[in-house]
Amino acid sequence: MATYKEAGVDIEKADQFVEYIKKKIKTVQGPEIITPFGGFAAGYLLDIGKYKNPVLMSTTDGVGTKLKIAQIMNKHNTVGIDLVAMNVNDLITTLAKPLFFLDYIATGKLELEVQKQIIDGIVEGCKQADCYLVGGETAEMPGFYAPGEYDLAGFCVGVVDRDEMLTGEKIEEGDLLIGLPSSGIHSNGYSLVRKIVADKGYSYDQYIEELGGVLGEILLTPTRIYVKDIFNLKEAGVELKGIAHITGGGIPGNLVRILPEGISAVVEKEKLPKLKIFEWIQKEGNVPEGEMFKTFNMGVGMILVADKRNVEKILQLNKEAILIGYLQKGAREVKIV
Repeated sequence: MATYKEAGVDIEKADQFVEYIKKKIKTVQGPEIITPFGGFAAGYLLDIGKYKNPVLMSTTDGVGTKLKIAQIMNKHNTVGIDLVAMNVNDLITTLAKPLFFLDYIATGKLELEVQKQIIDGIVEGCKQADCYLVGGETAEMPGFYAPGEYDLAGFCVGVVDRDEMLTGEKIEEGDLLIGLPSSGIHSNGYSLVRKIVADKGYSYDQYIEELGGVLGEILLTPTRIYVKDIFNLKEAGVELKGIAHITGGGIPGNLVRILPEGISAVVEKEKLPKLKIFEWIQKEGNVPEGEMFKTFNMGVGMILVADKRNVEKILQLNKEAILIGYLQKGAREVKIV
């Protein structure tokens, strides 16, 4: 007699995981959640009265091949933070406040300790993003994923008043660019990183003197979450004209997405933070500078656009913020000078 468990799917273990999640998410739930965790759908009670003309915004994203390094290092909590970060950082480029988050975990065989670490990271990410974890899905798929492999996807919903929503339409010549530092590579460019590590014969558990740490641990540094940075500025009355999340495509590929026609962005590379990990990648892989800028965030995870008056406010309110460039008339493009 064949059973589902013999086929590789352990329902009892999945139930244990759900019970663990129920305990963990108490810190990232509130009175707005009007459905019990574990149901077929999650409900969020939105107070429409807080908004004149509310617009719901949504995002979905994953962590990419950074997961491979987490699986090799058997360290899984930081990628949970990454999963939340990649979604909420996209969402806040519109000035939408993150409301709630859902996750999708797919694996060949459910390993409770691994899944618990992932959920711990997701919960921590939601705390940093000031949003609720309302549900998700864990799919056990034997024969589809190799032993020890898993994939992650996340989904976030937020809200913004239509009158306050950033569209980039007010961006103009003379505006300035402010960079908010990244914590490292974040969650893009890992296919190139992994190729360099393999080609050069490095081990992820190897201590790298010039990086001052174990390679795999440095590469697993979680993506910085910028929700509080952005909303601290908003609550202080700073008027932003645009926000670009610097992900895959680097500074040129993402900053251009918010530029109107007839406006060029000039980014002064000498003003960017100098992170050892990018210098190491460029040297070890003999990667051309242009390729580095097209692939990585190069030290800034968010770029803000504002006029001179508001830039002065930003620099006073956020001591990590850096003036990195300006906008001028020209073709709609990003120049790294």
